[in-house]
Amino acid sequence: MKVILSLGGSVLAPDLDAEQVTAHAEAIESLVDAGFEVGVVVGGGAVARDYITAARELGGNEVELDELGIAATRLNARLLISALDIRTNPTPAEDYAAAGEALNRGDVAIMGGVMAGQTTDAVAAALAEYIDADLLAYATSTDGVYDADPEEDPEAIRYTTMSPAELVELVVPMSRDAGSSAPVDLLAAKLIDRAGMRAIVFDGTDPGDVTDALLNGTHTGTDIIPEGSDEPEQWITTE
Repeated sequence: MKVILSLGGSVLAPDLDAEQVTAHAEAIESLVDAGFEVGVVVGGGAVARDYITAARELGGNEVELDELGIAATRLNARLLISALDIRTNPTPAEDYAAAGEALNRGDVAIMGGVMAGQTTDAVAAALAEYIDADLLAYATSTDGVYDADPEEDPEAIRYTTMSPAELVELVVPMSRDAGSSAPVDLLAAKLIDRAGMRAIVFDGTDPGDVTDALLNGTHTGTDIIPEGSDEPEQWITTE
């Protein structure tokens, strides 16, 4: 089973906590031990936001800010690489072909951002489509997809399941707002819809929840299920 895990920077390394990075590395290793082919796209998190904020105050343009964010994602990816005790690419892959080649070698493929104007949400969706992944998993600090920002609206409703088209419909108005809190960005949602991709969005702060979600489909987040999609074989238990 091929899976792409989008691992938010603030999920992987809050306050650059080495123990948290190690725990996530061990979770990824457990997936490999279970026979999964794994690619991981790492986000920038607080480190990226801090650099982008400072650079904006210094007069940096948006492309320059994006480049700083990409650099931060690759720093976080290097942290994860250093924590893994299994085969992986020695430096973050900088394009989809390099990540795909790592997977073809039997390595865990690790990458961060790719290009200005594209978030790691979209990178993960594009990589999943590129390698024809069975599952795309967004491990975030929020427990799924809501119809509004749950931090702003205490009555926000969490979806347990939705279609890719419904995800796009939800994200479009959110993406127009400054400081958007959309569960994934609009490009990622459109890529998921285009590919008819099975995806999940869940709280991955606890590395154990990552293994539960990917190994068994057990999570409290949102399943994004294309029409006619079957559950991955590993999620189907037989008595």
